[in-house]
Amino acid sequence: MSSVQQPSSRPAFRRILLKLSGEALMGEQGYGVDVKVARSVAEEIKAVHDAGVEVAIVVGGGNIFRGVSASAQDMDRAAADYIGMLATVMNAVVLQDALEKLGVYTRVMSAIDIPQVAEPFIRRRAIRHLEKKRVVIFAAGTGNPYFTTDSAAALRALEIKADVILKATKVEGVYSADPATNASAELYDCITYQEVLEQQLKIMDASAISLCMDNALPIIVFNMKTPGNIVRVVMGEPGVGTQVCAERPLAAQDAGQDHPARTRE
Repeated sequence: MSSVQQPSSRPAFRRILLKLSGEALMGEQGYGVDVKVARSVAEEIKAVHDAGVEVAIVVGGGNIFRGVSASAQDMDRAAADYIGMLATVMNAVVLQDALEKLGVYTRVMSAIDIPQVAEPFIRRRAIRHLEKKRVVIFAAGTGNPYFTTDSAAALRALEIKADVILKATKVEGVYSADPATNASAELYDCITYQEVLEQQLKIMDASAISLCMDNALPIIVFNMKTPGNIVRVVMGEPGVGTQVCAERPLAAQDAGQDHPARTRE
């Protein structure tokens, strides 16, 4: 049984794409997957799924191998990126196993053809899985080198007509500066795509942000490490994470704020 409390109100979104980093499955280890952490992540996802939300996931591979990491410095970039894609497939299968142990039907769909492990990505089939209330995990990025899993998340979210991208991180949202090095950094309630690009805020890569901006796909950046945060975001609870969208809310503009912000707690 999941230990995550079930929400009582109606979800704010019908279909979401959750972007998880590979590090989210690593726990306190320096490498690989912590099965207990994978189970806790699966419990959070199950709570959202049980609320009636259709859930798709893109998972990274940085806990195993990253194409732009120091260990890949002497490698051809394309070769290194393909290894990173295979790492995301491994993480997807781990997450699938954790979800199915909780009774959540799950499908892994890979952009690289690995029929013994995952289904090939076919857009209409993915949508059908979601309609049948299966969690769908998209693995192997876009299937192309030089593209990150952030770009894969934006692409897949648009293909399946998701309402929002939920970008899970280890901080509370988008800050005016790096909160790890600047204690006075302010946490934004909302920020525009253009401001993210102009300030070069590293919440997602520029190509992913541009793709979301061109198609008016909202992004919510939130802290995955806080138990229950995925449910809070999906239920539309205010004060959780930062929303990235085309325009700031009228209330914030009327107040004359450049950015609606909260100080660090």
